[in-house]
Amino acid sequence: MRSIKQPGAAVAERIQWVEARGRAFSFTLQAGLPLLEAARRGFAAEGFTSGVLNFRHGALGPFAYVMPALSKTGENAAFYSDTFRPGGVTRTKLGSMTLGMRAGAPFFHCHGLWTEADGKASGGHMLPDETVVAEPFEVEAFGLDGAMFTAEPDPETNFKLFGPVAAESSRARTTSRAYPLRLRPNQDFAGSLEEFCRAHGVARAKIHGGVGSTIGARFTHGGVTEPFATELAVTAGLIAPGHSGAPEAALDVALVDYTGGLAEGRLARGDNPVLMTMELVLEAQD
Repeated sequence: MRSIKQPGAAVAERIQWVEARGRAFSFTLQAGLPLLEAARRGFAAEGFTSGVLNFRHGALGPFAYVMPALSKTGENAAFYSDTFRPGGVTRTKLGSMTLGMRAGAPFFHCHGLWTEADGKASGGHMLPDETVVAEPFEVEAFGLDGAMFTAEPDPETNFKLFGPVAAESSRARTTSRAYPLRLRPNQDFAGSLEEFCRAHGVARAKIHGGVGSTIGARFTHGGVTEPFATELAVTAGLIAPGHSGAPEAALDVALVDYTGGLAEGRLARGDNPVLMTMELVLEAQD
């Protein structure tokens, strides 16, 4: 399997996880608010401070983003491009977000694909402090109780990354057993989730959110993304018993690579290692 050497030593625990409770819900992002604040308010209205969300068609402006890029210093295995600030209203095609805390304040990690006002199709990593909701649009969310995503320094990648940690219960209404996860580099995306589910007795699960990167990509439809640095959003994900009865992951994703190439499809199981991180929530379907 493909792998990329990271600047720091690999830690023994390759999946950071917490068992929690949660609930799926939908809400509408309010126009005129920064995307971060609009998301925070939507979760807060349901009693949550952290969770994940997915969206399809939306409108953003002003809007700022970065794309994956090669590292100029060697301090990271890959890095970010300069900031892009397209004019007018950008129309999103899809996106995934992790909402949590960084330095004691709300923060998000959000990847997506979109079309800019001049018709350019692009994608990448949205900047929370420079992105505003231009028109109201609906999102599908999953809130966490008893856990939250917190951004902390990660010596392996030399980035500050979101990972789940235990948190005091907010006493929000919940419906499901949930596992917020962070997958560490150089392990197969689908295989890691399948192994986790086997180890924790989860026969079926729905994936919510899904923000991270893979080392290129190999799709079940035969498509291949060769450039190694990507920004990826999970658009749909399920884990269910396969022909052998063991859990198998079906992961539909969209990504942009560091050359600007866009790709969508279902990832091939066993051939899509994580580059830097992968954050998501598994909702057990017991």
